[in-house]
This record gives sequence, C-alpha cells and structure tokens, in this order.
Amino acid sequence: MAASPSALQLHDARPFFEKALVHGVHHGIIDAAKLDAMNADAPKGMVQIARYFGSEFLRPELEKARDRMVNLISLYLLDSTGGDLNKAAASLRDHSFLSRSKAGSDMLKRLIALPESSNFGMAGYADAETPLLAVWSLRSHTDYRAELARRTEVAQAIAAAQWLAEQYDLDTDELEAAGADAEAVIRTGLLMQALAPKAMALGEWPNATSFEKLLLALRKKKQPPATALRLPAGVPPELREVMLAQSAAVLADMPRLLDGATPPRTLLRPTGTFRARYFLLDDPLAEVDNYHRSLDALEEGGEPPLPASKTWTKTTQGNDDEHSLLTLFVCLAAGTPKKTLLTEKTAASLIRKIRKSGWQPALAADFIRTHAAGAYQQDYTTLWTAFVQDAEKTLTSDSDYQLHDALALLRRECNVVG
Repeated sequence: MAASPSALQLHDARPFFEKALVHGVHHGIIDAAKLDAMNADAPKGMVQIARYFGSEFLRPELEKARDRMVNLISLYLLDSTGGDLNKAAASLRDHSFLSRSKAGSDMLKRLIALPESSNFGMAGYADAETPLLAVWSLRSHTDYRAELARRTEVAQAIAAAQWLAEQYDLDTDELEAAGADAEAVIRTGLLMQALAPKAMALGEWPNATSFEKLLLALRKKKQPPATALRLPAGVPPELREVMLAQSAAVLADMPRLLDGATPPRTLLRPTGTFRARYFLLDDPLAEVDNYHRSLDALEEGGEPPLPASKTWTKTTQGNDDEHSLLTLFVCLAAGTPKKTLLTEKTAASLIRKIRKSGWQPALAADFIRTHAAGAYQQDYTTLWTAFVQDAEKTLTSDSDYQLHDALALLRRECNVVG
C-alpha cells in the first residue's frame, strides 16, 4: 500500500549541527580531512567551555560542555542559513569548528546585552552575563528567536521613551530614579502632544498637580477628545512603530480624562490605574502648595474645617494611609466589622459576603462625610470613589470562582496579611 501525500513523517530530533554534518558528508561537501580537523578541535572546545562555566576536570561538566558546544553551533547555523542544509554544510567546510561555536556564543551575548525590562529602574541591575549564557547555551533556536524579538521590542520602547523625554528636557537619570516604564513614558508623551502641544517646546513634563490643572482647564473649554494622535515632529523612522503601538491606549483614555464625569484627582491618585499607565513627575513642593491653597479656600469660607470624630479616631487608630483607609471603607460597604487590617481568611470571607449579599459603597461615603476631618473629606471621598469604579466589577464577579482576582485586588489596594 503506497503512503499517501498526507502521511505523517517521523520527526528528526537531531541537533541541526548533526543534520548539517551528515548532509555535508553524504553529499561530498565535507571531506575526510575536514572531519579529522573537527575531531581534533572538538575536545579543545569542550574543555574551553567547561572551564568557562565551571570546571574542565569533572566529567559531568565536560558532558554538559559537549551539549553546549553542539547547541551553540546549531544556533548559529540555523540563524545564519535559515535552516538550509547545503549552506550550513558549506559553513562547516569553510570555517573552523571552534569558530562556529564562538559565533553561536557571540549571538547569545548580543541577545543578553539587550535590555530585559522596559523599566528604567532596572537599568544596571541585569544578571551577570555568565549565568545567563549558561542558560541560553542550552535553549532552542525557537526560544532564542522569540526572546530576541521580545528584547528588541523592549530596546525600541526604551529608545522611543528616551527620545520623547529629551524633547521635554527630561534626562534618563530622572527616568531611572523614578523607575519609569518606557511604555508609560511614551503614552504620556503622546497624551501631552494631543492635550498641550506647546509643553514640548517649553520643556515641561507634567507632574500630578500641573496635569490636574491642565485637565480642569480643558474641561472648562469643553475640548473634545482627539480621534487620532499625531506623533511629534522629527521622530526617527525606526521609532515610529513602537510609538504608534501605544496610540490606541491613549485614545481610549482621553474621553474619561476630558468628559468631566470623574474628578481629575480621582484619576491621578498614586495607586490608581491611570497612574500605572502614565508617567508623571513627583513634585512634593507643588503638591504641598496645592494642599495649602485648598486649606486657604476652606478657611475663606468663614467656617474652620471640622476635626475628625471620636469614632473615626478610634476606628482608624492613627492609620490614615490609603491602604488602611480603603480596607476600612471596604469593610463598611460590605457590612462587616470595621478594620484597617485583614487576614487572608477574613478577606476571602468578606468577598464571599459581598457576592452573596451585595455591597453598599454609599455606607462608606456616608461614614467619611460624618466622621472624617473636614479638611480631608474630599480627598477620602475621591479615593473611595476611584476604588469603587476600578474594583466593583472584580469584587462582585461570579466568574472568579476561586477568588484569585478579587484577593489579588485587595492585596494590592488594601492591608491584607497572610
């Protein structure tokens, strides 16, 4: 019975180096003299590799060195010939055995030299080259190509973020000190190009206070959201694609920024989702000045701000950080005992109660208005409103059967201990 054209073929699991060598010998590309030269070079290469990664005196290290050497040669031949056995055999014939191994090693060193993370705060903290080379010298060509593509994209994002930052007189040291993500820098640069194009010429990268003022001014003008984003003039051609890749996310955020439904301070709270996607400079002096202006405005109204009630003081016990307050507010909305710290078990019970009986965010809002200090009520209300908008769907979802998403959210936003 003749085999059909669609019959399965046996998978050839041999290293590509072996395939190319056998192919070259079979087709007369590699002669006996070349084989003798390879046989003489192979032990030298194994000893060199074993010494580089550990010890040449231990048999297991030598055996692993053999595997590394074969894989390094295979990686280079596959990458340089596109898997063409004739070209790979010719490469083995025309160059020394050890040179093909070194070429594979150089490929991996170039890969490792590319940035692994787009976070500027990770710059200078890359793992040592030798341990990474030890790992990658045994990985497949498919793994290599996937990691090369990923790291190349990361490198382009970093380059694009640096270019945008430079247009605002913001240097890389500042990005590194702040631990900025390249993608967040790109999104912020594109957003500013759409909302305040003159800011680039003035070298004014936004901080939270200045960005809040910008949004309030644009909302008063009732400026409609942009339907398309224009890249800044002079963007290098090789960086255009990586910038345009962030345009959709920026366009999706703009209606919420400009429609007036959500207070700017709610959007800009440090632990909010907006701040996670964009990079705003920290300017403590501007924030303090803004805070004092708010107090002055309250005092000009003729009535001093009310102090916190005894109930608030007793309940919070001085824990007025965002995570503690959100824990308290969630407990109030769920109708559970008021706490500023939850165990994992209590948090899971709280989520189950919310999904069984529902929750009432208004109860927390009422508690703030009744008991919080007058000077802070607006900030606490803004904090709680933003949390409800971001978290309600996750906390009340019936599809999260194991509570993984909801517990992860509470661990991130509230005080939850194991």
